[in-house]
Amino acid sequence: MSINSPDVQRAVANALHQHWKLYLVEGIVLVVLGLIAVLYPPPATLAVTFLFGWLFLISGVMGLVTTFYMRHAPGFWWALISAAIAILVGASLLAEPLRGALSLTLVLAVFFVVEGVASIMFSLDHKRELSGRWGMMLLSGLVDLVLAVMIIAGLPSTAAWAIGLLVGINMVFGGTALIGMALHARNAATP
Repeated sequence: MSINSPDVQRAVANALHQHWKLYLVEGIVLVVLGLIAVLYPPPATLAVTFLFGWLFLISGVMGLVTTFYMRHAPGFWWALISAAIAILVGASLLAEPLRGALSLTLVLAVFFVVEGVASIMFSLDHKRELSGRWGMMLLSGLVDLVLAVMIIAGLPSTAAWAIGLLVGINMVFGGTALIGMALHARNAATP
């Protein structure tokens, strides 16, 4: 059975129709959090930096504990190095959040490029296959690419506020796209 067959398209449309409320809720949450980040970018930047710091630190400590429990397993030294690096990165982000924000800003630029390309490809698949709301997803992907250019062009001075602002903008557009797709799925006929 081909993905282009009417049965597959109908099954996907029915699944989207049945779960449109989940997409709607996710979209609304993304828009609200995005607006908060847009209105308060420096605190949002610090929050993201601290979040990543804690994630690295906790994963490093867990990796260290696991590595010592599994010290006879192959790859012990590589696992030990990986855990130590995660602990150092986490501690560095927590100790110097503004310096960490600069590093995360570079990572964010790469993320926006990848997310933008993926969203554009996703929208083109929807255009060909299922959804009448592919244009919003295409716009979301294009906005991601513009955000990546803005980040890179403004470094290093933008690092203090860029993460919060740009992640907020991304969340608003992504949430709006999900809301549009959810509303389209709600109204889609399911024969």
